[in-house]
Amino acid sequence: MPLIDHLVELKQRLIKIIVFAVLGCIACFAFAQHIWDALVDPMNDALKATGRGTMAITEPLEGFLTYLKVAALAGIGLSSPLIFHQIWAFVAPGLYPQEKKAIGPLALASTVLFLGGSAFGYFVIFDFAFPFFLEVTESLDKDIEAVLSIQAYLGLATKLLIAFGACFQLPIILYFLARIGLVDHRDLFNSFRYAVVGMFVVSAIITPPDIMSQCLMAGPLILLYGVGIVLAYFFSTKERDEPEEA
Repeated sequence: MPLIDHLVELKQRLIKIIVFAVLGCIACFAFAQHIWDALVDPMNDALKATGRGTMAITEPLEGFLTYLKVAALAGIGLSSPLIFHQIWAFVAPGLYPQEKKAIGPLALASTVLFLGGSAFGYFVIFDFAFPFFLEVTESLDKDIEAVLSIQAYLGLATKLLIAFGACFQLPIILYFLARIGLVDHRDLFNSFRYAVVGMFVVSAIITPPDIMSQCLMAGPLILLYGVGIVLAYFFSTKERDEPEEA
């Protein structure tokens, strides 16, 4: 296709993506209250456990804007299959048949891992992180009451869920590196000790500064690294001069 035709098609795909995202946001706005209740449940449970704190708004429009953000995030997530389909339809004609066969399972695995990482953060890490935050605040001064902004909480929860989902993409990254021949299973196995240190550093950055939360995050990452070693064993294209030892 000529360049102009590519640009026209890109414009049409972008318009469809915007339309799908807007329709998803409109559909989710009706359920914004239910989505928000589910998202804020871990923090509410932590506040009830301590008995000293509440969620609040600090600006007149904060509640409405928070609902809009919740609807926007949920709408984009709801319409993401249609959005990815438009991206795939634009990219697919430029791929070889074997690349097309590889992209489909890879995209599915990436989606499942991202959702699994976000679910792990919500159901496991949040139960340890939020009580820890409140306990630290209480230890500073017994008279301090936790009055938490709902907009700030939404930003924190969103960042954590995205971070956990991104971290769970580790097998996909290792698979890609193996397929292009940068690493193989021997490289990954020999670098295991350094990878473990890096995983604990990453866990310390995105989780509360207590050893339990860090271990809960680093443990799944270590298992996923092991999955990456297995994938590299079967799919690596790296060539070595010396024969592999038994």
